[in-house]
Amino acid sequence: MELFDKFPQLETENLILRQIQLSDAEAVFKIFSDASVTKYHDLDTATRLDQAQFLINRRAELFKSGQRIRWGIACRTNDVIMGSCGYSSWVKNSFRAEIGYELAKIHWQKGIMTEALRAMINFGFQEMGLNRIEARVMLENIASIRLLEKLGFEEEGILREHGYWKGSFHDLKLFSILKKSWSSRQQE
Repeated sequence: MELFDKFPQLETENLILRQIQLSDAEAVFKIFSDASVTKYHDLDTATRLDQAQFLINRRAELFKSGQRIRWGIACRTNDVIMGSCGYSSWVKNSFRAEIGYELAKIHWQKGIMTEALRAMINFGFQEMGLNRIEARVMLENIASIRLLEKLGFEEEGILREHGYWKGSFHDLKLFSILKKSWSSRQQE
């Protein structure tokens, strides 16, 4: 069986990482209609429900084509989507991928994304065969930088005007973690 024949569901102590469905469109819209959530994101702030539906369908297509995977982050107690995380820019023959994530503002600073990313990173190294996981973050996104550092990612430098969205070029900090570093951190 191919790795992505069926969407892999991940479970942690408090969370379920699962495929986002069209029935989750309201929850996804609530997340992406908040300008504080999309401030550092390469997506515009949503103003209509159909934008959330389009995003859900697009992510499903990218999964089916084997290019990307994006989990919805849901609380075990109510199964409501409160954010997402996943892998993009998966270069299979180089054993690396880039991560991305966002979380509804009401859930910030509660350890939710740390818990979700730990499960996702374990999956990447163990099931996807990754050796290197990267993240690119806008310089001003201090919370995301702290999250990556907490998880053991190391800053590699600044990619000058690497990103372009919302009508501007953006400098991005490049972070990475290697499988051997992740493994040694898990044994501490």
